[in-house]
Amino acid sequence: MSVQTTVSMNRRTLLKASGLLGGGFLLGQLPAGSVLAEEAVQDLVVTGEMNAFIRVTSDGRITIYSANPEMGQGIKTALPMIIAEELGAAWEDVEVLQSPVDESRFGRQRAGGSTTIPRNFDSMREMGASAREMFISAGSLVMEVPEEELDTAESRVVHTSGRYMTFGQLASLAAKQDVPDPGSLSFREREDYRIIGTSVSGVDNLSIATGLALFGMDTRVEGMLYAAYQKCPAIGGRVVSANLDTVKKLPGVTDAFLVRGNGNPRELLDGVAIVGTSTWAVFNAKEQLNVTWDEADASKDSWRALTRDARALKGSRGAELTLEKGDVDGVFADPDNTVREAFYEFAFVSHLCMEPMNCTAHYRHGADGAPDSLELWIPTQAPGRNISTASAMFDLDESRITAHQMRLGGSFGRRVYSEYVCEATAISKRVRAPVKLAWTREDDMHHDFFRVGGFQNVKAAVNPDGRLVGFEHHFIGMSTDDQPVMGAWFRDTEFPMQNIDHVHASKTLLEIATPCGPWRAPGSNTNAFVVQSFLNEMAVAAGRDYVDFLLEILGEPRWFEEGNIRSLNTGRAADVIRLAAGKGGWGRRMPAGSGQGFSFYFCHAAHVAELAEVRVTPRKQLIVDRVTVAIDVGPIINMSGALAQVEGSVIDGLSTMLGQKITMEGGRVQQTNFHQYPVLRMPQAPKVDVHFIQSDYAPTGLGEPALPPLAPAVGNAVFAATGERVRTLPFSEAGFGA
Repeated sequence: MSVQTTVSMNRRTLLKASGLLGGGFLLGQLPAGSVLAEEAVQDLVVTGEMNAFIRVTSDGRITIYSANPEMGQGIKTALPMIIAEELGAAWEDVEVLQSPVDESRFGRQRAGGSTTIPRNFDSMREMGASAREMFISAGSLVMEVPEEELDTAESRVVHTSGRYMTFGQLASLAAKQDVPDPGSLSFREREDYRIIGTSVSGVDNLSIATGLALFGMDTRVEGMLYAAYQKCPAIGGRVVSANLDTVKKLPGVTDAFLVRGNGNPRELLDGVAIVGTSTWAVFNAKEQLNVTWDEADASKDSWRALTRDARALKGSRGAELTLEKGDVDGVFADPDNTVREAFYEFAFVSHLCMEPMNCTAHYRHGADGAPDSLELWIPTQAPGRNISTASAMFDLDESRITAHQMRLGGSFGRRVYSEYVCEATAISKRVRAPVKLAWTREDDMHHDFFRVGGFQNVKAAVNPDGRLVGFEHHFIGMSTDDQPVMGAWFRDTEFPMQNIDHVHASKTLLEIATPCGPWRAPGSNTNAFVVQSFLNEMAVAAGRDYVDFLLEILGEPRWFEEGNIRSLNTGRAADVIRLAAGKGGWGRRMPAGSGQGFSFYFCHAAHVAELAEVRVTPRKQLIVDRVTVAIDVGPIINMSGALAQVEGSVIDGLSTMLGQKITMEGGRVQQTNFHQYPVLRMPQAPKVDVHFIQSDYAPTGLGEPALPPLAPAVGNAVFAATGERVRTLPFSEAGFGA
C-alpha cells in the first residue's frame, strides 16, 4: 500500500528550495548532518552581482567598487557613499575596493580638475538606485507584498508593517531581477539622507596608518628587479655615452644601459637605465654615473632672462588683443578718476608629491609567435591614457595591456603624463623581467611638469563715487612651439569683469622649453592672486571697504552662463563673501602689526571667499594666525573629506605662497630638494575655520578651488598690517619670511 502526500508550495517556499535566496536560506531547507548540508556550508556565501559597481554576498557583505584614481582627494570614499545612500546600505556593511581599470565597464576612470564628483554623482546615484529596485523586486516576490510597500534601509528591504529581509538573504534572487530602466529610477531626497553629508573616515585610513601596501611604491611582484633612470639635466639633451662598465660592477647592480627616447618629455627622453636587486643599490649606483650629453637641442631657459624680458614690458600692452570694450584710455585720462597700475610676478613651482614618480612594469615577450603583452602597476590620474600611450610607444594592441590602479601619494596634476610609465616599460622590455622604477626626490624636482611662471601688468580706475569704471590687463605668459603653456588670464567666468564698462585685455608670450603642466587649480592659482590683490588696492584708493567693493562689482544675482553649474553665479558669490566676512569678524580693530585680508574667487565650479588674519614682526616675519573659509559647492558628500580638502588647500596654498620657487639657468633647474624648496612646518600652520553653504545645486569638486583665494587674502592682510603691497609669489621675494 502506498501513501501519496500532497505538498502545497507558495512562492517563498519555492524560492528558498531553489536556492535563490542565498546560501543561508538554502541551508535552512536541508536536514541537519546531510551531505548536501555539509556542501552548502562550504558554499555558504553566494554573491549577487547587482551591476559593475556593487556586489552583495549572502552573509550580508556589500562590496562597492570605486573606479576613479584616489590621490588624497577622498573620492574613493565619497563615490561609494553616494551608491550606498541610494542603495539603502548600512555603511558598516560596506567594503570599498579599487576597481579594475576597464573603461568599458566603469566609464571614464580619470581624476583631475575637481570634476570627479560632478561627473559621477548622477551615475553613482543610478547604480545605487538600480540595485535598490532590484532588491525591492526580490523582496516583493519573497514577502508577497507589492513593491510600492517596500523600501530599503540599513541593508534591509523593509515593509511598511516593519517586516524586513536582509540584503544577504535576498542577494542571489535580487541579482537575477531585471535591471530597471534608468529613466524609471527615482532618487532619495536630501532630507532622507543617512550617509551623504555625514563624516565618514577615509576607507584607506587604517591601511595607510598601519603601512599596508596601497601606493605604487609599495608594489611587489615575483621576480621583480629595481631600476633608476638618469636623464639629461637640461631638458631635451641626448645621451652620448656613460661609464656603464664601471656601474655594472657596483654592488647590487645587474645591468646598466643607454635608452634612446622619442624626444617627447611626456613619453620617453634619452637616458641611462640602471637595474639591480634593490632601490638602494640602483640609487647608489646612479650617484656614480658619469654621462656625456649632447645638449645642442636641449633647453637653454633662464629665469633671469625671462624676468628681464617681462619687466621690460611694464606699462605696455600686449600685441595680441583678447578683450576690448568701452574706452579705457578715456577713463584713465579723466582727471576726476583715480588710476593705479601694478606689475605682478609669479614663479614656476613644483608639484612636490610626497611619493616620487614610480611605476612597476612587466613586459612579457610572446613565446612561439604569441603577441607580446604588458602589465602595469601605476599611481596615475589617467590609467586609460597610460594604456593608450604605452600601446603607441611599444606597438602593442591595447587589449594586450593590463593596468592596475594604485593609490597616488600626491599628484595635484603631476601624474597625468606617462613618461615614468614609458621608462619602466622600456627597461622591463630590455631586461625581460618585471621592473619597479623609482625616481629620487632630485629626479622628481628636476623633471617635473611645473606650474608655469609668469607676469601680469594691471591698471584700473575708480570714479569719484568709488566705483570701478576701467580695467586694463596685460598677461605676459609662456609658450612652447608657439603654443600657449596656459591660456591668457582674462577669464570672464572667474570674476565678473562684464560688470565693468571699460575693459582692455591683451597678452604677450615668451618662448620656453621647460615642461609645464596642470598644478592644483591651474591658472586660477596665480590669477586670483593678481586680481584680488589689485582690486583690494583699488578699493583702498577709493576709500572703500573691500567686501562692499566686491559686492558692488558682482552686481545683481545671476548666472554668467544661464543655468550652467560650472559658471559663476553672482548670488552664490555674494553669499559666501557675506558668510566669510561675518564668521571671520571682518572689519574689527586689529593690534599694531596685525591685519585682516579678504579675497573671493570662483573656479572649478566653486564659489570661495577667504579671510586671513596675520601678524608681521619688525623683521618681516609673517605669521598667519587664522583663515576663515566660506564655500559653496552644493551639498557635501563626506563632511570629513570636505573639511580635509579645504584645510589642505589652505595649507598647500600658504606653503607655496611663502617661499617656493623653481628657477632654471642654462635649461637646468637649480633647486634639488627640500633644503632649497621650503615646505610649511606644523608649527607654522594657521587655524582654519571652514563654513559650507549646502545649497540645492548639484555637488561639485573640492580638491582645488579653496587654494587660489589664499595668497591674495594673506597679501591683503600684510598690507593692512604694514602698509606694504606684495606683488610677487613667493612672498619671500619681497622679503617676508615664515
